[in-house]
Amino acid sequence: MPITAPDYSRYFTDGTSFACGRDMTGTLSAVRVGELALSTGQVVACDPFVYLGSGDVEPFTVAVEPGRYAVDAAVATLVRPGAEPESRPHTRVAAVRLVIRDVEVAGWELALLPGQDPAELGEEEYFGYGVDAGTGCFYDASAENAFPGTQEEEGAVWAAMESVGHGPDVFMAQGEDGHNLAGFTSGWGDGSYPTWIGRAADGSVACFLTDFFVVPHESESESETETGAGAGAETEVQAP
Repeated sequence: MPITAPDYSRYFTDGTSFACGRDMTGTLSAVRVGELALSTGQVVACDPFVYLGSGDVEPFTVAVEPGRYAVDAAVATLVRPGAEPESRPHTRVAAVRLVIRDVEVAGWELALLPGQDPAELGEEEYFGYGVDAGTGCFYDASAENAFPGTQEEEGAVWAAMESVGHGPDVFMAQGEDGHNLAGFTSGWGDGSYPTWIGRAADGSVACFLTDFFVVPHESESESETETGAGAGAETEVQAP
């Protein structure tokens, strides 16, 4: 069967700890990235430095009411037990969620693009978006052309990313005509990452969540965890 979603609620519970590989432990904390404007309610997730403004990405098939919605990142601080404390903590963005309703999630389903059919997925496979520049994002479909210069390594998204200090690598970029974008580094880096839709008990959309595989799923082995996603820009891949 295709990959299944773990309990993501613990990812956004401060102090949640986990084993990471053979010699590291991680502690999770929730960080507010900002508030995303969805003027059409059609959500896009992609690597902005590769695909934003290219015309090659589509919004997910599930849309929500237009509005402004919070974006939170689950940031993992990684340490090696017994090692000397580092001057700058080793952090990785483990997951990011776009909160549509602040309610308990009763179930998860893969966020799909037009033409994608979960019935076609094999054992432990999923649909995900490709990352080739170590960064992911959420934005409204109407903002596709609101960030000129991104493909030429200039403009608002590059400036926002470069302004990140020594904290977690998350940022908000302000585009043209009131559009904005929530950006974040993608776990261990390049790969292909699934976005999930969390639904409330009444079936309404509670959130969109991208998992960057920093926190091992129960089915993963330690050796697999150390390699990260490592699947290039494929949209259907084997889980790490």
